[in-house]
Amino acid sequence: MLEVNKVRDEFENILKALEKRGVSDIKNKLQDLIKLDDQRKSLKSEIDKINNESNTISKDIGIAFKSGKDDNVESLKLKSQELKEKSKIINDNLKETENKLRVSLYSIPNTPDRRVPEGKSDKENKIIFSSDISKNETLKPHWDLIKEFQIIDFELGNNITGAGFPVYIGKGAILQRALINYFLDVAREKDYTEIQPPILINDDSATNTGQLPDKEGQMYKIEDENLYLIPTAEVPVTNIYKKKIVEKEILPIKNVAYTPCFRKEAGSWGSHVRGLNRLHQFDKVEIVQIQEESKSEDALNEMCDHVQSLIESLEIPYRKILLCAGDLGFTSSLTYDFEVYAPGQDKWLECSSVSNFLTYQSNRMNLKIKDGKTKQLAHTLNGSALALPRIVASILENHQEGDHILIPKVLHKYTGFKKISK
Repeated sequence: MLEVNKVRDEFENILKALEKRGVSDIKNKLQDLIKLDDQRKSLKSEIDKINNESNTISKDIGIAFKSGKDDNVESLKLKSQELKEKSKIINDNLKETENKLRVSLYSIPNTPDRRVPEGKSDKENKIIFSSDISKNETLKPHWDLIKEFQIIDFELGNNITGAGFPVYIGKGAILQRALINYFLDVAREKDYTEIQPPILINDDSATNTGQLPDKEGQMYKIEDENLYLIPTAEVPVTNIYKKKIVEKEILPIKNVAYTPCFRKEAGSWGSHVRGLNRLHQFDKVEIVQIQEESKSEDALNEMCDHVQSLIESLEIPYRKILLCAGDLGFTSSLTYDFEVYAPGQDKWLECSSVSNFLTYQSNRMNLKIKDGKTKQLAHTLNGSALALPRIVASILENHQEGDHILIPKVLHKYTGFKKISK
C-alpha cells in the first residue's frame, strides 16, 4: 500500500500518477486518506496526553499515601477513573479510524513508474522486443498434438476434478518435471536460494502481497478455514519476510520456488483459453527478490534478462512487452510481460510477468532494511521463471515435425529423450 506521508508530501505527483491508471475519483480518495491520517494523529495525541496525566495522578496518589496526606486521594482516584473511561472511548475511536485508513489504503493501487505508457487496455502495451516469426498454416495447435501423442488428457482431468485440471501422462509428465528442474537449476546457478513453501496461505499473507482484497474472487478458499490455495509462489515466498528487519549487508535476497498454482479464472471462455492456454491448476517456477531502493531497478533488469535467457534456451519465439497503465497489476509499479509464440494457433501467449512493486508490498507487511541506525522500507520484485502451461504449448507447436515433436536441447539431460514420437 502507499505510504501516507508520501501521499501528503508528494500529493500532486502521486495524484498525476494514479490518474494515469484511470482510477475514479482518485483526488477525493487521496484527500480522504490524509484527513483520516490527521484524525488518527489527533486521537493518538489525545491518548498520549491522557496517559501522561494518568501517570502523574498515579504518582500523586503514591506520594499522598507515603506522606500520610491522603485527603485528596479519593478525588485523585475518581479523576483517574474518569481518564480511564475517556481513554477507552478514544482508543475505540482510534481503532475505528485506523481500520478506515487501512481499508482506504487497500483500495488505492500502486503508482505507475514514469516509464509506464498511457493506455486503458493491453492493446496499448508497448512491445520492446519481438522475435521474427513465420506463419505456417500446416502446423497443428497443441490440443490436437497432445491427443495424437497421448501426453496430456483433459477429459480424464475433467472426470477427476473438473475443467482446467489436466492429467499429464508418460512423456508429457516427464517434460513437466524436466522443465521444473531445469528452471530451478538455472536459478540456483544465478544465486537464487531454492524455497519449498506451503501452498496454502492465510488471509494476512494474501493481503500483504495484494491478492486480498483485490483478487479474492480469483482464489480458491478452503471452506470453514482462513486459508487459500496459492495463485503463485510469490505470496508464501515474499511473506517469509513479513515483519522482518533485514540488514543491508545481506542484500540482495534472491529466492526461487516451484509450486503448483491455483486460479479460478472465472468468466473465461473462448478459443484463447483452449487446451493449456488457461488452467485452474498449473505449475510455475517463481523468482523473488528483496532489494534496497537504489538497486531495485538493476534487480528488475536482471530478472528480465533471466526470463529472456530461459525462453531463448528453449528455442521458441518470444516478445517482451511493457505494460501500459490500464493493464498494470494493482500492486505493481512497473511490469514487463513475456509472451511466447504458438504457431499452431497463430497466437502470442503470456508466460511470465516480471514486476517491481517498490515499497507497496513491504509497507503492508512491515518489511524494512536496516542500514546502520536508519531503517527504510524494502523494495520487492518477482517474476515467473517460468509458468509451464503456455511454455509447453509453445514447445509442442514450434517443435512439431510430422510424426514426432523435438525436445529442446537444454532439456535432453532432464528428459532422457530427444523427441516425443507416436
